[in-house]
Amino acid sequence: MGTISRHLARRTLLAVVLAISAPAVRAQTPIKGGTLIYLEQQAHTTLYPPAGGFYPNGGVLNQITDKLTYQNPETLSIEPWIAESWTVNDANTEFTFKLRPGVTFSDGSKVDAEAVARNYDTFGLGNRDLRQPVSEVINNYDHSEVIDPLTVKFVFRKPSPGFLQGTSVIGSGLVSLATLARKFDELGSATAIIGSGPFVVASEVLGKQLQLVRRNDYNWGPKTLAHQGPAYLDGIKYVIIGEDSVRIGSLLAGQADFIRQVQAYDEAQVQAQKFPIYAAATRGVNDSVAFRPENPLVADLRVRQALLHAVDTHDIVTTLFSANYPAARSVIATTAAGFTDLSAKLAYDPERAKKLLDEAGWVPGPDGIRAKDGQKLALAAHVSLPQPQNKAVLQLVSQQWARIGVQFSVLSGSAGSTIADNLDPAKTPLVVAEVGRADPDVIKSQFYLANRDALLQKGGLSSKVTGFIDPVLNGKLEAIAAETDHERRLALAGEAQTYLLDQAYVIPIFEEPQVFAGAPYVKGIAFEAVGRPSFYAAWLDKH
Repeated sequence: MGTISRHLARRTLLAVVLAISAPAVRAQTPIKGGTLIYLEQQAHTTLYPPAGGFYPNGGVLNQITDKLTYQNPETLSIEPWIAESWTVNDANTEFTFKLRPGVTFSDGSKVDAEAVARNYDTFGLGNRDLRQPVSEVINNYDHSEVIDPLTVKFVFRKPSPGFLQGTSVIGSGLVSLATLARKFDELGSATAIIGSGPFVVASEVLGKQLQLVRRNDYNWGPKTLAHQGPAYLDGIKYVIIGEDSVRIGSLLAGQADFIRQVQAYDEAQVQAQKFPIYAAATRGVNDSVAFRPENPLVADLRVRQALLHAVDTHDIVTTLFSANYPAARSVIATTAAGFTDLSAKLAYDPERAKKLLDEAGWVPGPDGIRAKDGQKLALAAHVSLPQPQNKAVLQLVSQQWARIGVQFSVLSGSAGSTIADNLDPAKTPLVVAEVGRADPDVIKSQFYLANRDALLQKGGLSSKVTGFIDPVLNGKLEAIAAETDHERRLALAGEAQTYLLDQAYVIPIFEEPQVFAGAPYVKGIAFEAVGRPSFYAAWLDKH
């Protein structure tokens, strides 16, 4: 990859005074203008909002769409945004929102009750004809009702206490009716997405780069933010660069302003040159491996327990990562809603692991690999590119499992073969799992058969699963989604975490942040509650 062209000059057009946070801090005056060069590790795949969880997708959607509500990343409280106010009935089955007047999509159409209702009918029910899937953050949705041009009600079949927080996430970004009318397959192009956000898509070279420009009439950001009105930046230029060293080198050489996916081993050289590191918490299901109990090799609880206790997470994080990656203490992160400390259930104990495998009938063969009835205990999983250093993580797990006589192959197939294999428990008895969301429903998002279905249950995502289903787990996940008492809901989240570890369905490894780096002159960078960047208040200082 050659030098990245910086063809857009930095220009000072307008100064806007920021409020001082403390008397001892001198106010900085944001500079309006300039284009931020943002290097992304991977291209976005789709920009249909409910599929925006993939960080490259969310990193675009967060700039071009708004949400009904805003989740304060510091307090995690839900605050007004496009919705000025709302009411919720006692049963948490009806949510009524009063909308902010004067909001429009970038095509000039209104963000009114009809548009918002159509968005949520699509997100809550899906659209089979257009192949638009249901959002994983919306549970028990029934229908919308347009009360008046600026008032919309959403009605649910059963209590849905997580819905309010769900209106604040990437997956609930509001898009125009023209966008909703497109087939899912068309929404991989950013030019197809018409939102109401502070930036709009100007041009795109699919898979290579994307140009956003400021929307000059934007005036409806969350009212609790210090910055109001249009964005400071003229625009944002996304350039896709897969090589970590090229992204780092471009940033340090002044050829880029901000980059995502800074690996732990690169943090020191970035900080040595006084470039700030941003490690934004994802507050969800930890970076883990999840088993597919349909596969006979891992159907026995004792085998899964053995593999869990044969993973030394401390060794993994100290070998590969920095202090920004704490070892997992439960299924979800310590910063996640409903976290329960289950460290004792994750103890590294290779001798216990060997005993469990002995009890399950898996005995070491001449080559050291355990076997039973002529079959070796040989497992495989695909590398997950979005997860930091995932190949190295899985290779360390492979070394650790080899010490107890288990063979584990780390696969790096094509994108197509990886997707197909990950839906076939016979080929991939385990999979890499992780998802961010600052709500207890994140556990359901990862493990429920109608959501991400990490365990692959009968009736879920894979037609190849014919036997495995866990109604106890599904009941616990459904209970989290329907419990209206906040403290009880957190307790149910704890019960689900405990059950997942007692069944050894998942091996949490570390808490995954999103790690970015920026040039010292980049100011005003913010992150939503699970680590996606917002460039709304970002600006470029003189340099």
